[in-house]
Formats: sequence, structure tokens, C-alpha cells
Amino acid sequence: MGQIRYYSTNNKSERVSFETALMKGLASKYGLYMLSRDDIPRLKPSTIRAMKDLSYAQIAFEVLYPFLKGEINKKDLEEILEGAYDDAKIPTTIQHVTGNTHIMWLSHGPTYSFKDYAARFFARILNYFLKRSGQKRVVVVATSGDTGGAVADALHNLESVNNIVFFPKGSITERQRKQMTTLKDNIYAFEVNGDFDVCQALAKRLLGDKACAQQLFNDPEQLTSANSISLGRLLPQAVYPFFAYSRVAHYDEPMIASVPSGNFGDMMGTVIAKEMGLPIPKILCGVNENREFPEFLSRGEYRVKPTIKSPSSAMNVSNPSNFARLIDLYGGHVYDKRDAHGKVIQEGVVDIQPDMKAMREDLYSISVSTPEHYRAIKEVYERFGIIIEPHGAVGWWVLETFFERKHGRLAVIYETADPGKFPDDIKEAIGVVPNVPERIAKQAKQPERIYSVDDLPDSKEDGSMVLSGAQYERAKELIREIFTN
Repeated sequence: MGQIRYYSTNNKSERVSFETALMKGLASKYGLYMLSRDDIPRLKPSTIRAMKDLSYAQIAFEVLYPFLKGEINKKDLEEILEGAYDDAKIPTTIQHVTGNTHIMWLSHGPTYSFKDYAARFFARILNYFLKRSGQKRVVVVATSGDTGGAVADALHNLESVNNIVFFPKGSITERQRKQMTTLKDNIYAFEVNGDFDVCQALAKRLLGDKACAQQLFNDPEQLTSANSISLGRLLPQAVYPFFAYSRVAHYDEPMIASVPSGNFGDMMGTVIAKEMGLPIPKILCGVNENREFPEFLSRGEYRVKPTIKSPSSAMNVSNPSNFARLIDLYGGHVYDKRDAHGKVIQEGVVDIQPDMKAMREDLYSISVSTPEHYRAIKEVYERFGIIIEPHGAVGWWVLETFFERKHGRLAVIYETADPGKFPDDIKEAIGVVPNVPERIAKQAKQPERIYSVDDLPDSKEDGSMVLSGAQYERAKELIREIFTN
């Protein structure tokens, strides 16, 4: 196979290298960079079996090199991955719980979130390409909780990069906020009046506004993304299902993956791993009370509704970006309708229906209510003495529902954050306050730097929030002030 070319989900005539996709962030016509099912590299069963003797970084090389062949030499990629996934800085553990059920803890990195895995690869590969070409970039990212802290930490003080983070006012925990606002230097945290979908719309509009980039930076390509919309964030999320499988499976044994799903990055990474040959007969995509996806899987109709707040705050997403990639993989097309200025006027328009039969065979999804979050945390604590947090609770509840409370088949639940990031929810569920992670305790005492987009969002008839023109202009004004001082 030659070098893979990546296309826009909204413009398949655009074909670019991984490096170009990484630098641009958002594809043409506000699409996401994607590759065809036929271009997804396949790993031999013998290669997958051999992973049981490899470190996380070595498994990452086996998974990622086929996507990057021809763009980076093996030695450079090995060094990038060894640095990103140093076991002393980001240990990955698999915990047996009961029967054939395991928890994969992706929460021991610098910001205590699974987002560290993709962010650390993204930061290093971006810096590598930028230094090689002598360029600089401003990385724009929207966060519903954990992404911002992980990306900011990974990009902090990198010489070729500045980072702008948009987070929803009042919708993330104080500990999550301080992981972004206390770093300073090249990290600029913006508090936005609205929900995550408003923040995501703001990031996407900026990324697609080449005239704005030209005006602000004298370079239409200056802005790139580190959200799930970035190919550099998506591909490393295909690694950890391979790691989990290498530690729990016995010779080609199939494995169920239960993936708490918000912006669908983890889920899409797991779908790619399945396409690469990992024997995952079913991917469980648990969502919280933002139930657009399970309703689509059930009825074949996609209707974006107002975002609902839930204990699994990073999953408070009503229109996941990576839904566009999933639909594309199954032969369909979905897009956000925009006006002449790039403002979204209708979200989630499915104009080509995907292969629903194939999707239903591969994927299972249900919505987990707020009381069910707390019941799952309590059940796991009382039965096994293990404290899980709200996102992992969704993974647990969905697996239990899928198996009808019987633990027979091999299964791994993704646990995506340290319980110490959600003290109020854990106390609500089990009456115990979890330990505060060491680095978070230090950040709690440090001063913050916050840029505020206080303008009101627009609202639709159903009450959902929409990015307003005033918010967009205010964000541009703040960015201009930051980079012209």
C-alpha cells in the first residue's frame, strides 16, 4: 500500500497527506479528514498476537506506522512514541473486576484523563512537523471537560505552538478548569457563555474562516485543531483497544469494548481498530442523557436536541463531531448546514443514509440517566471495592445492560478519568470523597488567567444554544489583542 490520502467528509475530491491534514485541522467545506474503509491498514493476526510482549509505546508504533508510512521514518516515530508513552509518566493498567470483565484505566497521565494519550501524540507529532518545516501554528480546541487540560498540558511551552482553549462557563469542574487556566505562557483559556456545542461551533467557525486567520496572523493556514476533529487526535485513539486486547485475550479470542461516548473520538478509534483486524464483535457506545445516537441507531433518524447536563460532563455533547466520520465509514453523509458567513443554521443533516444494518451489527448504544450513573458507581464500590467515576460508570452500566447482568464473554470497560476529578459526584453516589490527585492539588493553589466571552449565545425554538455573531466577534477581538501585544 502506498501513502494514504485523507479526504474531507464534505468534499471527497480533496485528498491530502497526514501532515497536511494535521496542519489544517479542519478539512475543506467544514468537513473532517477521513480515510476510506479500503485504505484502513489491516494488521495480521500474528502481529496482533505478538503485542502481548510489547510495551504501550511499541504497540502504538505497530498501530500508527501504517498510517504514517512515507511521511516519517521509523526511528523518528519510535522516538516520538517512546516520549509520548513513557510508562513512568503515563502508565496504563488493566484491572480484572469479575468473571471476564476488566477495566482499562486510562487515567494515570499528567492530567488524569484518557485525553492525555491522544494529546501527547498530537503535540509531539505536530511539533515534529513544524520544526521540520520551520513553521508555527495556533492550536484551537473546544473542551467539555478533560480535552482542554490534556491538550494544554501536552502543548505547554512547545516552541512552535500557541494554544487557545474554549470551555463552557459553569459546565466543567473547578479542577478541570484550573488544569487549563493556571498554565499560562503559550496557553490561553477562554470561558464561553454557553454549552460545549457553542464552544465547538466557535472552534469550527474559526478554523474554517481563512480570511480571519489572514487578518489576525497574516497567514490563512495559521490555525489548526486539537479537538477530536483533528486526525492527529483520532488515530492514537485506535491504540488502546489493541493494548487492552494484548493484556486480556487468549489467542484470537473476541473482546467486547464498552466505550463511554461523548464526542465519539474513543468510539471512532475503536471502530478503526476493529477495521484493522482487532476481533471486537461488538462496540458498546454508552451515552448520557444526550441520547441522539442511540435514537438514531434505533430509528434511523438523527435529531439534535438541546444539550442536557449530566454527571459525565465530558460527554455532554448533543452533536458529536466524530459522528460525521462514523456515518462516512458506513457509506452515509451528515453535515451542518451553514449560512454564507459560516454560521451553523441546522445541525446534523443526514442527506445520505448509512448502512444501518451493518451499524447495528457492529454497534450497541443506550442512554444512561443521571440516577443510573450514581447507581453504577455505588454498585461497583459495594461489590468490588473499586471507585469509578461518572464516565466509567456509563461504560459499566451499558455493559451490564448488554450482558443482562451476566458476565460471560471477555469485555473491557474504558475508564477515562481519575475519580478525584469528580469529588461531588463520587460523594453523592457512595458518601466517600476520593483522594485529590497530586498535581491537581498543586494547581488548586495557583492563580488563573481567563479570557471571557460573556456575550449571550443565540437560542433556537427548542431552547438549545447556538453560537452568536457577537460571541464570534468577541473571541476574534480577544485573539487579536493577545497576539498583537
